[in-house]
Amino acid sequence: MSVTIDITGLPLERVTVVPSPLAELGMALHALSEPGHHPDLRGWATAVSSRLEPCLADRLCEADFLWRSTFSDVFAPFAGIPGGRAMPGATLAEELDLLDKLTDEQFVHAALEFTCQLRYDVQEAGPLDDPELRRRSLELAAARGSVQERFTHRLLSDPPAVRAWFRQLMLDCDDAFFADTWARIQPQLAADARHKTELLRRKGLGEALASLSGAVSLDEEGRVITVDKLLVGRTATGDGGLVLVPTSLGWPHVMVLHRYGWQPTITYPASGPRPQAPSVEQLTRRLDALAHPVRMRLCRHLARSPHTTSELAEAHGMTAPEISRHLSVLKKAGLITDCRRGRYVQHQLDLTAVARLGSDFIEGVLR
Repeated sequence: MSVTIDITGLPLERVTVVPSPLAELGMALHALSEPGHHPDLRGWATAVSSRLEPCLADRLCEADFLWRSTFSDVFAPFAGIPGGRAMPGATLAEELDLLDKLTDEQFVHAALEFTCQLRYDVQEAGPLDDPELRRRSLELAAARGSVQERFTHRLLSDPPAVRAWFRQLMLDCDDAFFADTWARIQPQLAADARHKTELLRRKGLGEALASLSGAVSLDEEGRVITVDKLLVGRTATGDGGLVLVPTSLGWPHVMVLHRYGWQPTITYPASGPRPQAPSVEQLTRRLDALAHPVRMRLCRHLARSPHTTSELAEAHGMTAPEISRHLSVLKKAGLITDCRRGRYVQHQLDLTAVARLGSDFIEGVLR
């Protein structure tokens, strides 16, 4: 499973690395509503939440479906500007001006995508134009509670009023907490963007993409970017460009905007001392390896001390070839290590790899 971006014919000058204050505000709101996704930000989230005025907190609850479960494309309005060449604004006000340039149909479709299960990477009518889709959107919104239902009614009945309400909400968040946060993290994001741009110029697109995340790669022909995620999607740059947006608040998320008709965008965690997470395929292999009861029992022995195949066979009442097959599965999954002692090879559980499995799983499903 992965998201792919066809970049056939894309010149390097149309690949841009640039921070986005509106995207980072969306990340900040996500971290506030889902602190479990971002344990490193719990202190910041607690401090900000404790200072929010009750009125602002209530308004944030009305629209938190835009950022709680995932990241709405309303926070990347530049990508929806026709032509596929627009860039994020340098300030939050500039980006909100870009948001105002989207059509009502674009805004509503992006806002209701997650809660109302609207199609993403194919062209279809939206709930403003399709009565049946409108009915289903309201029905699904009602299933999520009265707050979601009321907001969806407002959005479908009077999009301009809700868009003005949302713009003011973002400005009030800026006054309440985000301006200080942005002033602190913007230099780091700008430095990361400069570094990635220089890497792109000196080493090429493949090296630059690999530096974003171990989940991002370029094929040998230089035509397709693959982002390793637990979903399937595809898009293409066509005559437009590719935008890479660093985030300081977004780890472990690596997000790909691949909405139909919008400019492809990858939002990635800015450089930092992060452990390299395994691929989705490797994570699946590890979970499968540990699901077998025999291999679980082998892990019990191998966690305590190194053992040879013969020792494990005797301890478990199995033949050496049977043990070898199970050890091979564990080794391919990267869960055990081998060490030769004279004539014998001893196997031992890699406790670091197993200890990370829980956080690796969380990072893999959140990526």
